[in-house]
Amino acid sequence: MDHQPKFFENLSGTGKAIGVLTSGGDAQGMNAAVRAVVRMGIYVKAKVYFVYEGYQGMVDGGDNIVEVSWESVSSILQVGGTVIGSARCKSFRTREGRLQAAYNLVQRGITNLCVIGGDGSLTGANLFREEWSGLLEELAQKGKIDEEAVKKYAYLNIVGMVGSIDNDFCGTDMTIGTDSALHRIIEVVDAIMTTAQSHQRTFVLEVMGRHCGYLALVSALACGADWVFIPEYPPEEGWEDSMCVKLSENRARKKRLNIIIVAEGAIDCHNKPITSEKVKDLVVQRLGFDTRVTILGHVQRGGTPSAFDRILASRMGVEAVLALLEATPATPACVVSLSGNQAVRLPLMECVQMTQEVQKAMDEGRFLEAVRLRGRSFENNLNTYKLLSHKKPDAELPKTNFNVAVLNVGAPAAGMNAAVRAAVRVGITEGHKMFAVIDGFEGFARGKIKEISWGDVGGWTGQGGSILGTKRTLPAKYLEKIADQMRTNNINALMVIGGFEAYLGLLELSAAREKYDEFCVPMVMVPATVSNNVPGSDFSIGADTALNTITDTCDRIKQSASGTKRRVFIIETMGGYCGYLANMGALAAGADAAYIFEEQFDIRELQANVEHLTEKMKTSIQRGLVLRNENCNENYTTDFIYQLYSEEGKGVFDCRKNVLGHMQQGGAPSPFDRNFGTKISAKAMQWISKKLKETYRKGKVFANTDDSVCLLGMRRRNLVFQPVAELKSETDFVHRIPKEQWWLKLRPLMKILAKYKTSYDVSDSGQLEHVAMHSPKEAETGAI
Repeated sequence: MDHQPKFFENLSGTGKAIGVLTSGGDAQGMNAAVRAVVRMGIYVKAKVYFVYEGYQGMVDGGDNIVEVSWESVSSILQVGGTVIGSARCKSFRTREGRLQAAYNLVQRGITNLCVIGGDGSLTGANLFREEWSGLLEELAQKGKIDEEAVKKYAYLNIVGMVGSIDNDFCGTDMTIGTDSALHRIIEVVDAIMTTAQSHQRTFVLEVMGRHCGYLALVSALACGADWVFIPEYPPEEGWEDSMCVKLSENRARKKRLNIIIVAEGAIDCHNKPITSEKVKDLVVQRLGFDTRVTILGHVQRGGTPSAFDRILASRMGVEAVLALLEATPATPACVVSLSGNQAVRLPLMECVQMTQEVQKAMDEGRFLEAVRLRGRSFENNLNTYKLLSHKKPDAELPKTNFNVAVLNVGAPAAGMNAAVRAAVRVGITEGHKMFAVIDGFEGFARGKIKEISWGDVGGWTGQGGSILGTKRTLPAKYLEKIADQMRTNNINALMVIGGFEAYLGLLELSAAREKYDEFCVPMVMVPATVSNNVPGSDFSIGADTALNTITDTCDRIKQSASGTKRRVFIIETMGGYCGYLANMGALAAGADAAYIFEEQFDIRELQANVEHLTEKMKTSIQRGLVLRNENCNENYTTDFIYQLYSEEGKGVFDCRKNVLGHMQQGGAPSPFDRNFGTKISAKAMQWISKKLKETYRKGKVFANTDDSVCLLGMRRRNLVFQPVAELKSETDFVHRIPKEQWWLKLRPLMKILAKYKTSYDVSDSGQLEHVAMHSPKEAETGAI
């Protein structure tokens, strides 16, 4: 069944008016969503209106509902909160209030609303939509509008986007603001860890989440907290004893600090609140540890949005406008959200009902059900946390007599250490002896290999770079020596964490199986590289951290350019031949252009970009930002482009260049990379255990089939194991990139938001899906 591709340039917004409002609690990234809705709306020739102060502004009307232009949303991408304001509104809850709001919208011909807020705001919007025709009838009876208007504006279309730092909305993997809130929490935890370490203190951190424990759970996972309290999963009876035992055991293992994370809505199994003060008093009374409480409060809502939130919100904003253009009176109000790596549309009320089900389950003490209703990703987080935080006593651990080695290969990437920690701890839990290889394949050949214990990897999640050490060297020239080491140390399985070299390395080792029996063992690769150029995975560990570094730097550079006026910056990013960082960095930083290898460009295009910037300098936005991938073109170098722009822009703008360099490989890993690294690595280790059992015959492990050398990658919505042999056909080995890359589909998005005319294939979007209740089985196939 071949559908004709659907192009967005064939959708027109002429004659339509879109109102955009933010409501409920603010969240970082709301401005990126507002900016995308405004620009996409204007791009398709619709009129776009700001509704200031949420529903309150809709009811009050007047200057609160204003038509906006392209420039109105300039420079808001990097600002936290919402520039159009948000307010709790009592009057919109009354029919009189909604009647007034309907009147104000009809006056301006607005029949399309884009609501960015939490479940309360979206439920209100849906009620408004259901009452709309009745409200218009009433206005006509009162003589406020004529019958013509009732006919002309008969239907109200509504599309919602979820902006909430709690990630408490069912049907969407990540709500706008969640990732940024995690950034704030992790920044604080990292800072507190250094002072706690100095004084051997215990810190109790209280994070937001009255009804949802997502922030507490993921930050506990991302910093390796000793204990976490969340509303969905209350501790068992007698938790006070087990917590104190755990804390004192950790101290006995020479751990100088303890971190306990408490969600503000945490409860025990009798639905009684567990407060941070209560936890502190308990630790002081029972153990006499020096204990401090830190309540993060509104810090979590503040600050600049992370790269992830900016890209998420920009994608959602564009998708929301598409959904409004395609809406008919028959389509239900929908929410645009993200599932894995795909934008999806879901019926608004199904999501709201499911979100309310979670609360109901919690109120009634059905906690396992509450966790399941939260979705696959929440359940996975919880299971992984339980797996990694508590070491069983040695007597209770199984003994498999298998030895598993872990190594890092390629360039350093933030999050590698979190992956090693997860692998080591899951391996030990599964009963294996874990070995760490120092300095990649080169170190392996030299015998730099040692057993590594549970405690050795404590505190690794927040460390940048590669603690084990990593080299780009491939194994081919050391095969003999590596085989010797595998035999000497009796290594039964290999886990390789790294980038393109790791992938090539596994291909070489599996090719050497004919000659060396030692390589006939299960091997798995976990992708970790800032370039995000590994075939078989949409994401690599480290790419998110690098993207945030690029975005932060671009923000600062934009500020400098705004100060001097009429200045264009050319910024060179890393990535080898892969344009992921340049393209996504441009989307997150609001750049004017991004030059990448995957999309060939010539002098005419460079000329067009210069002319575009010349036009831009005539508006109120007098600055430009251009990103260039380091290998996008061997002749059009960063210097060449800088000189070309300088010459062509003479008298209109001046030019500066900036090569970001290796700062993109450093820094503390972002929450996404810590979490992704931890979960993907834990899953890879479980696969190794399964393969070891399957391939153990007559007292030895023997695995020589293709499916015993796999790469674990994130594909669209799932984590999948793929034999490296099968990935060969998907790889461009000369340029070290996958032949097809999902993010190229987002390329037109950046161009649209920078005001370029472009073609945009939107065939993927548009189908309204339903909120899936997942079965427990599905949790194993694994969403992130």
